[in-house]
Amino acid sequence: MNSQNSLLAFILVLLTILTIGSAQAEERLRMSTTTSTENSGLLKVLLPPFEKSCDCKVDVIAVGTGKALKLGEMGDVDVVFVHARALEDKFVADGFGVNRKDVMYNDFVIIGPSSDPAGVKGAKTAAEAFSRIAAKNAVFISRGDESGTHEKEKELWKVEGIAQKGSWYIEAGQGMGEVINMATEKQGYTLADRGTYIAYKKKSDLLLLYEGDKTLFNPYGVISVDPQRHPHVKHDLAKKLTEFLTSKEGQGIIAEFKVNGEQLFFPNAR
Repeated sequence: MNSQNSLLAFILVLLTILTIGSAQAEERLRMSTTTSTENSGLLKVLLPPFEKSCDCKVDVIAVGTGKALKLGEMGDVDVVFVHARALEDKFVADGFGVNRKDVMYNDFVIIGPSSDPAGVKGAKTAAEAFSRIAAKNAVFISRGDESGTHEKEKELWKVEGIAQKGSWYIEAGQGMGEVINMATEKQGYTLADRGTYIAYKKKSDLLLLYEGDKTLFNPYGVISVDPQRHPHVKHDLAKKLTEFLTSKEGQGIIAEFKVNGEQLFFPNAR
């Protein structure tokens, strides 16, 4: 082998070593989260600065809040970022999570066709709006996936004592974006988080027909999986993510994130 070939071989070996070393140095944090943080596009701008500062990669699993918490219970993720406060509190109380922190909030809205056959616009409360939809047997698309949005929907049906039975009520078992698409196709109603609705507004002709009820408040929290329950989780890195999300930098990114000029989430870390 001549000197030129020897030099080339040496460079190739060196590059291989450096590549392997770099891959091994990069930590990976597993995070389960709600589909709204993913569908809205927030995570695409929120996570890269954290990954760069900590030399890590966040592997995102976007599902409904119920499933996201279940992944935490099983120890299949290191941290959860969700929006169903009652379920979050239970997750912590049952010993699966620690260090829950408020991160941001927005609200839920009821969207539907411009014709508004159920007269949702005239409702005085969100529960009354739901009652009007049921009374008219108007098409309603439910997440049906035990997500934070689905939990809120079930609360509203319960207020009026309404059973969700009949061909008018469709459980999609899908994320928020898919449900908005389905409701658009069927010209039906659905409950959506404002963030995903804004992100999908240009893809849908559904209108925001009801908003503003205090019961529609939608807070998001981050929770580390308890390392005493699952010793293998990357608790230190999960803690760093929590610190970033609640820091001035993280909160600033959330506040500045807009789609078509509209703010989707509002930071509220204390």
